[in-house]
Parts: sequence; C-alpha cells; structure tokens
Amino acid sequence: MPSPEPSPPPSGAHILTRAAARARDIKATTGARPPAVSPAAEVRKPDADLRRLLRGPSGLGTAGLHLARPAEPPTPPIAPTTPLAVPATPAEGHPIPGLYHHPVPEPDPVRVEEVSRRIKSWALDEVELYPDDWEDQFDGFSVGRYMVACHPDAPTVDHLMLATRLMVAENAVDDCYCEDHGGSPVGLGERLLLAHTALDPLHTTEEYQPPWAESLHSDAPRRAYRSAMEYFSHLATPSQADRFRHDMARLHLGYLAEAAWAQADHVPEVWEYLAMRQFNNFRPCPTITDAVGGYELPADLHAQPAMQRVIALAGNATTIVNDLYSYTKELASPGRHLNLPVVIAEREGLGERDAYLKAVEVHNDLMHTFEAEAAAVAAACPVPSVQRFLRGVAVWVDGNHYWHQTNTFRYSLPDFW
Repeated sequence: MPSPEPSPPPSGAHILTRAAARARDIKATTGARPPAVSPAAEVRKPDADLRRLLRGPSGLGTAGLHLARPAEPPTPPIAPTTPLAVPATPAEGHPIPGLYHHPVPEPDPVRVEEVSRRIKSWALDEVELYPDDWEDQFDGFSVGRYMVACHPDAPTVDHLMLATRLMVAENAVDDCYCEDHGGSPVGLGERLLLAHTALDPLHTTEEYQPPWAESLHSDAPRRAYRSAMEYFSHLATPSQADRFRHDMARLHLGYLAEAAWAQADHVPEVWEYLAMRQFNNFRPCPTITDAVGGYELPADLHAQPAMQRVIALAGNATTIVNDLYSYTKELASPGRHLNLPVVIAEREGLGERDAYLKAVEVHNDLMHTFEAEAAAVAAACPVPSVQRFLRGVAVWVDGNHYWHQTNTFRYSLPDFW
C-alpha cells in the first residue's frame, strides 16, 4: 500500500478555537475549502431564539441568571487537558488515502490501561456480558484506547468510564440483536423495545413492575444497558440523561430501518441509506461529551437548530468513517452487509473501487460542512459551555478516526490504491 497522503490540516478542535477569534472568515478558520453545499459560507448572526438565550431573563431578581452578557468580551474556549498536538511518531495503521481527517496525539497510556482494566472487570463481573470465547474480540476492540482518545478533557477516569460502559453496552446490543453473535432482523423491534426500557424505565402498576425489573437481567444487552445507564445517571444531570435516551431511541430506529431492508433483501437509494445512517450512527457518543467532561451544555443551547445540525453532521461523518474502514471486514462476513460503498455501487452502477472512492468524497463533504457549521456556531454563541462542547465534539470526531485507523485487529483497507 502506498504511503499515506500528506499530513492533514490541524485538528477540528484547533479550527474551532480559531473560529472564535476570526469569525468573519469561515474559510480561514476551518483551514479547508468551503463545503460543496455551503450553508455556513459566512458567519451568521444569532437567530432570535439564540439572541433571547444569550440576553437572558429580565425583570426583578434576574440579574444572576444570564448565560452570557453580550456587552462583555467573549470568554476564550476552554482547552482540553491534553494538548492537541500532532503525535511525534506515526500512529499504527494507515489512514485511508484521500480521507479528510486530523491526526491526534497518542492517548494517555496510564488512562488507557486503567480504563481497559475497569471495563473488562465491569463486563465480566458486573454484567456477565460475554462468554470466555469472546475475550479476544473484546480485547481487540481496544475500547479503552478509543474512549481516552475521544475524551482527553475528561476530569477523571470515572468520567471516562461513563462513555466506555455505554459504548460497550451499545455494541453488545448491536452484536447480539442485530449482527454477528446471534442477531437477526426477525423480531428485532420487540428486543430493542424491551432493551430500551433499561435506559428509559417502565412506569406501570405495582403488579407488573416486578416482572419488568426482573427482565432487565434476562440477557447480556439488557444487563449492560441497565448498569451503564445507572452509572451515567449518577454523574450526569437529568437533562443530559434524557438527551442520551432520546439519541438512543434515534439509534434503535435506525437499526429497525436497516433490519426491514435486510428482511426484504432491499438495497435503498443512496439518499435513503444516508437517512438511515443519520439514525443508526455514533450520535449518542459525541452528544454526551459534556457529561464526560464534567460540565453541562444547557438544554436550551443544545436544542438550538444550528447545534443540532452540528451534532448530526458529526455523527454522520464519523459513521461513514466506520463504513469505509469496516468495508473489507463486512465483505468477508456471511450475507450482504449494507454500507455506503456497497449502496453506491448498486444504485449508481459503479465498480467497487469507484464506489468506495465516491464514498470517501461523501465523507469529506460531510466533514467540511461539519467544520464550517461548527465554526459558525462558535462565533455566534460566545458562551463558554458552547465553545467547550463544540471543541469536545470535534475532538470526538478526530478520536473516532484515530481508533478506526489504528485498530488493525478489526480493520484492513481494500487494495484500491
């Protein structure tokens, strides 16, 4: 395989830092060409709802309730605890040639070791997540390295474990209900609904509460969901917990759409596949970056349409990264696995190589749009929690690529170059 492409531009988090200071030129702040579809070609002024939030309440006794005071200079973005420098030595594995991405520093090895130790203990001893013959796959997933790379600003290992347990639980549901380890599209809706009650509890009568509570221990995915959500709710705010439940419902809806296509042996149109991937994607992971960082992005600011667009674009781009790096792994698995290159090849009549390279272009367009939109929000909303949240999402995007690139136990690249 040829050498990787020239060094990518600075990290997405650095781009957002520059955006806060140089908001009048999105092209300069992102260090990238404008997106093909350019909704953020120039920095927008805050809309009426956002101006209201920034202005805060008025009236007697409300002086201390303001989120930000527009007359004061904006607070600089809060930097992660780990410097976002390019690593001195190349990371393991090869990045996909031509894929737009940002290098990240090697994650803190002390934290990686501790998170890896704790998550394996949780999986084995607390929730009995997997049998002995799955141990090599669990170790090969390298979830400790994954989560430390994605959350360098986590104040403690306990905060890192919030994301790590949820990640492992989500993968258990995917594997056991949908994919490799006994999963099937048949009856998936019932299994997902009952598992979702481990995240979003059932409120019923005294007669029927006990059998529901007992059901949460009936299989590994439900045990993992229940336990991971209990830990998360202990450190997160009620608003953050509810936000996560909402995003998990989105994820489960995406699972069901993909299952319906599998049952019908249907290949969707490319835009339909991308719509499914906006739900069946990584969104629940970056959306909790504030909880893992030990702070909260207020619910009204999280719910702003511009912020929701940034989060959706981040989830979409990182999920296409998974499609691209797992391409050869899925081709080698039984049956037909839908991923973006496969759908493009089928629906647009392209060969495997051309379809794969077009999928790379789709990813790159999503990334450029994500960075432009995030820079616009950072400039329009000078609230410290907004600045930090946007940086956290950008770091998560970069860390997700790092993990896919370096996880040579799971992934290898096709021979297209």
